[in-house]
Amino acid sequence: MTSDVALSSEAVALADRIVELVASMRSAEAKLGAVLVEIEQCGVMELFGYRSVARLLEHLADTPKPAAERLIKRARLVNPGRNLDGSPIPALAPATGVAARAGRLSNPMIDVISNVLTQVPPEHCVSAEANLLAFAEEAGHKQVAALGARILAHLAPDGPAPDDTEPVAPTREVFLRRKRTGVWELSGRFDDETGTRAHALLDALAERRTGDEGPDFRTLPQRYGDAFSDAVDLALNSPDLPMQAGERAHVMVAVSFDDLKSGVGKATLGDTGTMTAAEARVHACDAMIIPAVLGARSEPLILGRLRRLISAGLRRALFLRDRGCAFPGCHRPPRHCQGHHIRHWADGGPTDLHNLVLMCAHHHRLLHRSGWEVRIATDGLPEFLPPVFDRRRKPRRNNLHEPLPFAA
Repeated sequence: MTSDVALSSEAVALADRIVELVASMRSAEAKLGAVLVEIEQCGVMELFGYRSVARLLEHLADTPKPAAERLIKRARLVNPGRNLDGSPIPALAPATGVAARAGRLSNPMIDVISNVLTQVPPEHCVSAEANLLAFAEEAGHKQVAALGARILAHLAPDGPAPDDTEPVAPTREVFLRRKRTGVWELSGRFDDETGTRAHALLDALAERRTGDEGPDFRTLPQRYGDAFSDAVDLALNSPDLPMQAGERAHVMVAVSFDDLKSGVGKATLGDTGTMTAAEARVHACDAMIIPAVLGARSEPLILGRLRRLISAGLRRALFLRDRGCAFPGCHRPPRHCQGHHIRHWADGGPTDLHNLVLMCAHHHRLLHRSGWEVRIATDGLPEFLPPVFDRRRKPRRNNLHEPLPFAA
């Protein structure tokens, strides 16, 4: 009897310890979500140089991107946000957020409550959330889901209105338009032959990326979007591209010299578009976008030419040395890459092999935005240093490309 009592006391103590640790884990994850939402609203690109907080969390915590995206999606629903004009956006489930940060709710429970509240009419959200949270104190998430189904059956018995609209299906037509936000929308319909060829092209370019910044968890539409951008670059670099007004097709970018050097400010893209000066620095390295650098009175100082930076011979030497994108873990071949100036040409960097590195468009942008650094090591090959918030900053190289064959 004595041993049974002792064992029971030990079991109770261990169970209490588990409950305590689980509550701490849940609280920490909920608070982490709140911090990530705050970073997202402040601008993860401006703060850290990453395209999304999911990518940032993937780097800092070695968290798979799908798991990071689930955490952030959950956090957006239970934490308040802000519109582009700074006006507040109330949280969908604020009381659920409070309980989550206190460590009282599991992730499945938060998801169940949030899913119900997204379907409840707005005027009933507060009362529905209160009922669900009260039931969650003594029930599991499956039971709370059953209660949520009953609430929805009572408040929204017909469910969402069906979408009966069907798009018109044109034949072999493309529509490309620019919205006020600067985002371009592309839509169209093709015959079977054209569609099959386009699919084969995009599929070949949409392979998953590899690299030391983590696995590639882009969705298929995202990979196809990046593949379309790569296809445009390949077409613009083709020597067989038709002439336009006596020149090969190109895009002109106008930017002030001071903005180009600092990377702060705006540049005019083509006839109607705009891009940041930081983007202009990326394209000024080596692209079919031609920079027109302007002085204080908007007078042209430097009007770039298509071969203003890297000659054909120098490009071949760069291809031979790097064998493709030099970023650690990237498999992109040379034809998908651009030449990057280690010391930017706007800052006086020379256009020679010791100041150039071959990079694909994705990693070229990452290098300009995120704090990664590249340098040429003593053996003449490029190596990369992670951003300063990675305290280890261990130099890394790309060892995936096949070395050149040398005769014995």
